[in-house]
Amino acid sequence: MRTNGCITLGDTDMYYVSFGTGEKCLVALPGLSDGLATVKGKALVLSAPYRKYLRDYTVYMFSRKNDMPDGYSIRDMAKDQVLAMKALGIGPACLLGVSQGGMIAQYIAVDYPEMVSRLILAVTAPNANAVVQDTVTGWIQMAKRGDHTTLMVDTAEKMYSDSYLRKNRKFFPLLAGFTKPRTYDRFLKNALAILEFDCRSEISGIRCPTLIIAGSEDHTVGSEAATELNRAIRGSELYVYEGLGHGLFEEAKDFYARVLEFCDRQKS
Repeated sequence: MRTNGCITLGDTDMYYVSFGTGEKCLVALPGLSDGLATVKGKALVLSAPYRKYLRDYTVYMFSRKNDMPDGYSIRDMAKDQVLAMKALGIGPACLLGVSQGGMIAQYIAVDYPEMVSRLILAVTAPNANAVVQDTVTGWIQMAKRGDHTTLMVDTAEKMYSDSYLRKNRKFFPLLAGFTKPRTYDRFLKNALAILEFDCRSEISGIRCPTLIIAGSEDHTVGSEAATELNRAIRGSELYVYEGLGHGLFEEAKDFYARVLEFCDRQKS
C-alpha cells in the first residue's frame, strides 16, 4: 500500500508519503534537499529502499510544511512535525532523521518524548558547527545567485565518497538541469534555520534508545559531530561507515537494514 498525502496545518499544509502494511511505524525526515523538492507524489520511488520491510512496517516520510514564515526555526519544524504525526494518529514511532531531518528529530525527542520510541540520527550534528556554517553559508550564496549547477555540484562533492565521485562526477552538471526549482525561497528558509540550530544544551535529556550513524569522511557536518552526539545522549550507540560521507544512506548497502534492525531490537 502506498499513499501520496497532504495534511492541513493551520493555514498551510504539508506533503507526506507512506508505504507498507506493517503494524510497526517508522517516520523518516529528510535533509535540506527537501528545500528544493518535496516528497509530493514520490511514494513509489521513496519506498524502494524499504521494500524488504514493508510487511512489518508502515513508513511515513514528511516534507516541511509548504508555507514557512520568515525566521522559521528547527524547533518550529519539530513542533509542526509532531502536529502532523498526531493528526495522522502516529506515535510513538521509530524516528529516523537524516541531516537537517536529524536536527528536527533531536528537538522532537527533547520536547515530545512521548512521540518517539526509538531515535536514529544519521549524518547530522547537535549544532551548526564550523563545518556546517561554512558549507550551508556557501550553498545560500549559490542559491541567492541562482547558480544551480554550482550548488548541485558542490552538494555532491561534499556528500559522496571518492570512489563514487570518480564514477559519477561527470554527470552532476547534467543532472542539475533537471532539479532547478522555480524559486529558492523554501531552500533558503530551511538553510537559514540550520545556521541558527544549537541543541547541545538539551540533548542530554533524550532518554529513548538512540542510534547515531555517521561517515568518517563527512564534509557537510564534519567528522566530530557524531561523536559529540554520542557523548551527550546517554546510552546511545554510534556506528561509523569508514570511507563514506554525508551520502552514506545512498552508498551503504546495509544502511536501511541497520536502521530497521535497531528499530526491531528489544529493550534490554
